[in-house]
Amino acid sequence: MKYMLLICVGEDVQLTPEEGAEMERATLAWVDEMEGRGVRLQGAPLQPVSDATTVRVRQDEVLISDGPFAETKEQIGGFDILDCTDLDQAIEVAAKHPVARIGTIEVRPFWVDEDGN
Repeated sequence: MKYMLLICVGEDVQLTPEEGAEMERATLAWVDEMEGRGVRLQGAPLQPVSDATTVRVRQDEVLISDGPFAETKEQIGGFDILDCTDLDQAIEVAAKHPVARIGTIEVRPFWVDEDGN
Protein backbone atom coordinates (compact mmCIF):
# COMPACT_ATOMS: atom_id res chain seq x y z
CA MET A 1 0.00 0.00 0.00
CA LYS A 2 1.22 3.50 -0.78
CA TYR A 3 1.63 6.13 1.90
CA MET A 4 2.71 9.74 1.86
CA LEU A 5 4.85 11.11 4.63
CA LEU A 6 4.34 14.82 5.17
CA ILE A 7 7.50 16.13 6.79
CA CYS A 8 6.53 19.00 9.10
CA VAL A 9 8.74 21.29 11.16
CA GLY A 10 7.84 24.22 13.37
CA GLU A 11 8.70 27.58 11.88
CA ASP A 12 10.48 28.43 15.13
CA VAL A 13 12.92 25.48 14.89
CA GLN A 14 16.39 26.88 14.31
CA LEU A 15 19.32 24.51 13.79
CA THR A 16 22.92 25.53 14.16
CA PRO A 17 25.07 24.99 11.06
CA GLU A 18 26.45 21.85 12.70
CA GLU A 19 22.96 20.56 13.56
CA GLY A 20 21.79 21.34 10.02
CA ALA A 21 24.72 19.43 8.54
CA GLU A 22 24.03 16.46 10.83
CA MET A 23 20.33 16.54 9.93
CA GLU A 24 21.25 16.48 6.23
CA ARG A 25 23.65 13.55 6.74
CA ALA A 26 21.06 11.63 8.79
CA THR A 27 18.34 12.30 6.22
CA LEU A 28 20.54 11.10 3.34
CA ALA A 29 21.34 7.95 5.34
CA TRP A 30 17.57 7.44 5.93
CA VAL A 31 16.90 7.87 2.19
CA ASP A 32 19.63 5.37 1.32
CA GLU A 33 18.30 2.83 3.82
CA MET A 34 14.66 3.17 2.74
CA GLU A 35 15.48 3.05 -0.97
CA GLY A 36 17.68 0.03 -0.28
CA ARG A 37 14.73 -1.65 1.43
CA GLY A 38 12.54 -0.78 -1.56
CA VAL A 39 9.97 1.19 0.45
CA ARG A 40 10.80 4.79 -0.57
CA LEU A 41 9.56 5.55 -4.06
CA GLN A 42 10.05 9.31 -4.19
CA GLY A 43 10.54 12.37 -2.03
CA ALA A 44 11.75 15.93 -2.00
CA PRO A 45 12.12 18.95 0.24
CA LEU A 46 9.87 21.90 -0.45
CA GLN A 47 10.69 25.58 -0.76
CA PRO A 48 9.80 27.65 2.34
CA VAL A 49 6.22 28.75 2.97
CA SER A 50 7.23 32.27 1.99
CA ASP A 51 7.34 30.92 -1.60
CA ALA A 52 3.92 29.24 -1.40
CA THR A 53 0.89 30.35 -3.40
CA THR A 54 -2.63 29.34 -2.40
CA VAL A 55 -5.30 29.04 -5.11
CA ARG A 56 -9.05 28.96 -4.49
CA VAL A 57 -12.01 29.25 -6.82
CA ARG A 58 -15.14 30.89 -5.41
CA GLN A 59 -18.14 31.66 -7.59
CA ASP A 60 -15.98 31.06 -10.69
CA GLU A 61 -13.41 33.62 -9.52
CA VAL A 62 -9.82 32.47 -9.05
CA LEU A 63 -8.46 33.82 -5.77
CA ILE A 64 -4.70 33.75 -5.28
CA SER A 65 -2.86 34.55 -2.07
CA ASP A 66 0.72 34.33 -0.91
CA GLY A 67 1.70 31.76 1.65
CA PRO A 68 0.06 28.58 2.91
CA PHE A 69 -3.69 28.20 3.34
CA ALA A 70 -3.48 27.34 7.04
CA GLU A 71 -2.04 29.61 9.70
CA THR A 72 -0.08 27.05 11.70
CA LYS A 73 3.17 26.91 13.61
CA GLU A 74 4.29 23.77 11.76
CA GLN A 75 4.77 23.86 8.01
CA ILE A 76 5.21 21.07 5.48
CA GLY A 77 8.88 21.05 4.61
CA GLY A 78 8.92 18.01 2.34
CA PHE A 79 7.33 14.71 1.45
CA ASP A 80 8.15 11.08 0.82
CA ILE A 81 6.06 8.47 -0.96
CA LEU A 82 6.35 4.96 0.41
CA ASP A 83 5.21 1.53 -0.72
CA CYS A 84 4.78 -0.46 2.49
CA THR A 85 3.12 -3.74 3.35
CA ASP A 86 0.87 -2.05 5.93
CA LEU A 87 0.45 0.92 8.25
CA ASP A 88 2.74 -0.65 10.86
CA GLN A 89 5.64 -0.69 8.40
CA ALA A 90 4.87 2.89 7.29
CA ILE A 91 4.95 4.01 10.94
CA GLU A 92 8.24 2.19 11.52
CA VAL A 93 9.76 3.94 8.48
CA ALA A 94 8.38 7.34 9.56
CA ALA A 95 9.73 6.91 13.09
CA LYS A 96 13.23 6.44 11.66
CA HIS A 97 13.08 9.72 9.72
CA PRO A 98 15.48 12.20 11.37
CA VAL A 99 12.94 15.04 11.30
CA ALA A 100 10.69 13.01 13.62
CA ARG A 101 13.10 14.07 16.40
CA ILE A 102 12.49 17.81 15.88
CA GLY A 103 9.17 17.95 14.04
CA THR A 104 6.24 15.80 13.00
CA ILE A 105 5.83 13.13 10.35
CA GLU A 106 2.24 12.73 9.18
CA VAL A 107 1.55 9.33 7.60
CA ARG A 108 -1.32 9.36 5.09
CA PRO A 109 -2.45 6.37 3.00
CA PHE A 110 -3.25 6.96 -0.64
CA TRP A 111 -6.90 6.55 -1.59
CA VAL A 112 -7.58 3.07 -2.95
CA ASP A 113 -10.70 2.35 -5.01
CA GLU A 114 -12.74 -0.87 -5.01
CA ASP A 115 -10.39 -2.41 -7.60
CA GLY A 116 -7.34 -1.78 -5.42
CA ASN A 117 -6.07 1.05 -7.63
